[in-house]
Parts: sequence; C-alpha cells; structure tokens
Amino acid sequence: MKIAVMGSGGVGGYFGARLAMGGADVHFVARGAHLAAIRESGIAVEGGPEPIRVAKVNASENPAEIGVADLVIFAVKLWDTEDALKLIRPMVGPDTTIVSFQNGVLKDEYLTAAYDPKHVMGGVSYVATTIGRPGVIRQTGPMQRLVFGEFDGKSSRRTEAFLAACKAGGINAEISPDIRRAIWEKFVFLSALAGATTTMRKTLGPIRENRQARAFLHDLMREAVAVGRAEGVSLPEDYADQRIGFADTLPADMTSSMHHDLERGNRLESPWLAGAVVAIGKKRGVPTPLNRAVADILALHANGSSK
Repeated sequence: MKIAVMGSGGVGGYFGARLAMGGADVHFVARGAHLAAIRESGIAVEGGPEPIRVAKVNASENPAEIGVADLVIFAVKLWDTEDALKLIRPMVGPDTTIVSFQNGVLKDEYLTAAYDPKHVMGGVSYVATTIGRPGVIRQTGPMQRLVFGEFDGKSSRRTEAFLAACKAGGINAEISPDIRRAIWEKFVFLSALAGATTTMRKTLGPIRENRQARAFLHDLMREAVAVGRAEGVSLPEDYADQRIGFADTLPADMTSSMHHDLERGNRLESPWLAGAVVAIGKKRGVPTPLNRAVADILALHANGSSK
C-alpha cells in the first residue's frame, strides 16, 4: 500500500513512522529542516513507551515527485487546509483515498468541496505528540489510536486494507460504523480542552480542581454536545457528563496542542474549534455563549504573535 503523508508533524509523522515500520510504502511530505533531517537520518519517535526509528524513508517537499498514492493521510494544521488541498492533487488518482486526521468537525467538508466525495474517508486520531526537533517526533503520553470509516457506515476494501497496514505497524486502529459520531466524540472533548487550557494558560489539573474553572470546561462540552445533537449526530444527551468524568482520569499536566501553539506564538486553531461550535450553533439556533467567549478571547492571538 502506497501511503502519502501530507503534514509530517506530530500526528502525520508519528503514524507515518509506524506505518513505515510495519512495511507500508510511506512517502512523507515535509519542508525545511524537518525534511532535511528525515532525508538524512530517517524519522524517529522519542518519549513514548516504545522508541521508534525508521532509518530510511521517502520524503519530499514536492507532492508531484511522490506521484499517485493509494491513500493520502491529510494531517496539516487547519489553517493550512486550503493550500494543502491544492498541493496534494498530483498524489490523487482515480482510486486514491484521502483521510483527514485533523482536528475539528469541518475538515471533511473542505475535502469533499475540493475532491469527489468518493475519494474521502472519515478519520479520527488520538495521540499526544509534537515535533521535538527536526526529524524527531516527541510523544508525551502513551495513548495512540486511529479510528476511520466510510461515511455510509459500510465496510470496504480500502478500510480493511488500511486497517491491515495500521495493525502491521502496531497502531491501535479500528473501523467505525458511525465515523461522523466518532469525529464529534473527539471534538466535544478536544474543543473544550483546547478552549479552557488556552484561555486560562493552565494544564488540565488546576482547571478540573477549581470549581469555577471545572464548570467552565464542563459547559464548553455541554454546548458542543447540544450543537452536535442539533446537527443530527447521535451523541448521548449526557455525553458531556461522561467526558468530564473521563477528564478526571487523565494526567494533571495534560494540555492541548493549541495551548502549546499559544505559548510558542504560533497560529491557533480556535476558529475551527470554539469558532466552529459558535458557527454551527448559530445555524442551528443553539446558544453557545462560552464557546463564543473562548473565540473572542483568543481572537487577538489567532494569527500568531508574529502577525
């Protein structure tokens, strides 16, 4: 299986490395010092329960050099989506599958607007990673998981083939019969965690231990659940209560990639997280005052400190 990874950072780099380790024909699209290091020394994962190094991998800045792939893993930051969708065109042939492991619930709308929906498969990733240094992905927690599936809920040869490639690389992967719900399940927790940690500049521990901060986190989730249910997603009515209980089981020093981006002066994904809750809520007539507060608070930082 020829797999192209568009966006070789924390998510794409980690899962691409595992797929390559399992024997898949993986081609990384990267740039700058990260690309140079991958070409020279391969790609590595450090900090997790299982250090990984794939000494020889295929990497290029130019998708045209890679050519048509069987599957394109789309893992760029959300603000790069429009440009990246144009760049992957040389890798998309008549039978190519594109699966986005980006954050948020709007990502697949962008893919199906740019490409025939038959090319698009839904996906969700769970992993705590970042680029530690060029050529090296730093894993900051033990969890790693991919969930993917067809939007019509049916099994297919391409989902089964991708599942086999994932299993060969030691990825905890599964095919979902309701991938839209799986995407929203992650979104409810992620958007709230990102919103709370970034606006409060704190990790999860202090937030969940303070009565007011905990209520804020919980209510961010409640708003997202209400919006998802209004969109027709089969989320349980008490799903936010389940997720706040889940938050109590996580490490106190857990935070979000958006919190890291704020600290580094990078662009933020807030317009596609809290901003998406607000936009969809407005369309569906669901009030979202706390997500609106998050989006407004972070508006001055959304384009990064260098802008």
